[in-house]
Amino acid sequence: MSKEITARSADYAQWYNDLVLKGGLADYSAVRGCMVIKPYGFALWENMRDVLDRMFKETGHQNAYFPLFIPKSFLSKEAAHVEGFAKECAVVTHYRLKNDPNGGGVIVDPEAKLEEELIVRPTSETIIWNTYKDWIQSYRDLPLLVNQWANVVRWEMRTRLFLRTAEFLWQEGHTAHATPEEAVEETRRMLDVYADFVENYMAVPVVKGVKSASERFAGAVDTYCIEALMQDGKALQAGTSHFLGQNFAKAFDVQFSNKDNKLEYVWATSWGVSTRLVGALVMAHSDDDGLILPPRIAPLQVVIVPIYKGADQKGPIDEKVGAIVKELKAAGVRVKYDDSDNSRPGWKFAEYEMKGVPVRIAIGSRDLENNVAEVARRDTRTKESVSLDGLAANVAALLEEIQQNLYNKALAYRNEHITTADTWEDFERLLDEKGGFISAHWDGTPETEAAIKEKTKATIRCIPLNNPQEAGVCILTGKPSKERVLFARAY
Repeated sequence: MSKEITARSADYAQWYNDLVLKGGLADYSAVRGCMVIKPYGFALWENMRDVLDRMFKETGHQNAYFPLFIPKSFLSKEAAHVEGFAKECAVVTHYRLKNDPNGGGVIVDPEAKLEEELIVRPTSETIIWNTYKDWIQSYRDLPLLVNQWANVVRWEMRTRLFLRTAEFLWQEGHTAHATPEEAVEETRRMLDVYADFVENYMAVPVVKGVKSASERFAGAVDTYCIEALMQDGKALQAGTSHFLGQNFAKAFDVQFSNKDNKLEYVWATSWGVSTRLVGALVMAHSDDDGLILPPRIAPLQVVIVPIYKGADQKGPIDEKVGAIVKELKAAGVRVKYDDSDNSRPGWKFAEYEMKGVPVRIAIGSRDLENNVAEVARRDTRTKESVSLDGLAANVAALLEEIQQNLYNKALAYRNEHITTADTWEDFERLLDEKGGFISAHWDGTPETEAAIKEKTKATIRCIPLNNPQEAGVCILTGKPSKERVLFARAY
């Protein structure tokens, strides 16, 4: 199977595509720029979604659902917002088709033009804040903590499976608060939720920070983010949380009566992660032999493969494995017994290795006689003979060990690839030769930020939270700087 996968060292982008396709996560679709998420990939997303959904509800949020279509006039109400998304919007102009009188199939009925065009949601701030105008009247209605699981459309020209597609799945939280302090606290709380999830479930270390003004979400006062590092030294934005100030409240006239019975505009946040996290997971851990998935969110944590000749050998194996499967499921382990007879064990081993199943157990007749099984780890590719007595408990502990090992490995890589640069020459050299995060001084101007991006394709990924203040000079202009920021080339 490994020969079917392009090596990371040869072509990282093709390696990634090979894993997504051959690992059964997704496929290309007939619609340009869109993907089909296959059952295995969707099971992975469901596990992510379920954990995040629980975390959101534990912090007081409730789920709702808002329309896919947004009146064009809504996007015009917040100037920065419409400017940020104008070039990515899909627009519905007509509401009906008809048969072509010339026999050319169906055509758009020119008589069915909408009075106002509808935008297929690129994000939902405008439609939600138009709704909140009716939901919020008094301070007693606050805070309003709502999340939506949905799909969005952003008309991307250059797409890549999971990382950047015209349509993708995500969640978007939209909250309203009585004070700016409460809104900022919410923004930071949700950033911490994202960091907790990505580090403790996806086993991917992140840097928490705030975006520069040029990189903020359209319409936000501040954008907080978590940034992860992939194995090719490029950064990936894994989640964002935005303090929106009163921008959308003022645009949609969302006011509340405070405790003194005076009208005030509410304070807002929005925050989201998407199926891009699946792409991050693939790139952060996998190798040239296939996917490597962290046990806590792997669709399948353990697979058991019998090795036998004839039904007389298979019967006793089935009986023993049945008891093991029952014990594993009782321990909360997602396990599959693959006793199908349409593939040889060696093919199954390669298939589950490709799919990144964390633990593989092989049991044959001789193993039964010796009361052992062969247990193989996907992360280290090591195998050992383990007693069948207490096997379920040992495997459950092994899954936690694998989870921690994946995080430790990714953390070591990330830490090795945060490098300080004090000169422009060092900055360019490190980007080209080492990659990763480059910690460097910047004079704080959008002009310099844009010039650095144009010269190197590197962007400011974030200004880390609790960033130490350190006097220095900008790597490009030599002007004074009060702190370092993290630059990287990114997805």
